[in-house]
Amino acid sequence: MATRTLVMAASLPVRRTVAVLPAMCTRGRRSYSQAVHTNRSTASRPISRALARVDDDRPTNLVEYTLTTLDRLAVWIRNGSMWPLTFALACCGVEMMHVSMPRYDQDRLGIIFRASPRQADVMIVAGTLTNKMAPALRQCYDQMPDPKWVISMGSCANGGGYYHYSYSVVRGADRIVPVDIYVPGCPPTAEALMYGILLLQAKNRRTRATRMWYRK
Repeated sequence: MATRTLVMAASLPVRRTVAVLPAMCTRGRRSYSQAVHTNRSTASRPISRALARVDDDRPTNLVEYTLTTLDRLAVWIRNGSMWPLTFALACCGVEMMHVSMPRYDQDRLGIIFRASPRQADVMIVAGTLTNKMAPALRQCYDQMPDPKWVISMGSCANGGGYYHYSYSVVRGADRIVPVDIYVPGCPPTAEALMYGILLLQAKNRRTRATRMWYRK
């Protein structure tokens, strides 16, 4: 009897065993087949191009190929050695300091804070910008070598924030210097500032260094 049972079990078709998998792999409210269908539909969606490395322009001749190669080399060097100028004005400066701590360790991305504007290429305006501080902000920006970028960190730097209607507060750092990246929050977290730096690197990858003369 036991031998007959083993023979019958061995002669069962494989399809019946495979057909049990959807019922066995059920988790929660979705079955295995529904999960596979969801993953396929999600994979077909367009990927966000905020941080993607996309090259839309294809070189067609030797000159364009040479310029494109130089642009990529310059972008690779700049993205790997961004040196921000610390311009902390309020509580957002504490979160900016938090980025350089061991938890986030911005040094691994080549981001090193500089105390002199002549050695920096990124300015992080963190906090409330007053009318008395605006000339100093502009002077530090003018002393930075080209190309240079500005990150506005926090609601106060973006548009005045809590002190928007104060007589002594500038309603946005973009009224004094051109701003490339806005980081919202009051104050924004260190993760938000790190993501803003990554967005700036993505913007830098789309910049043509050999055509920078028109920005002056």
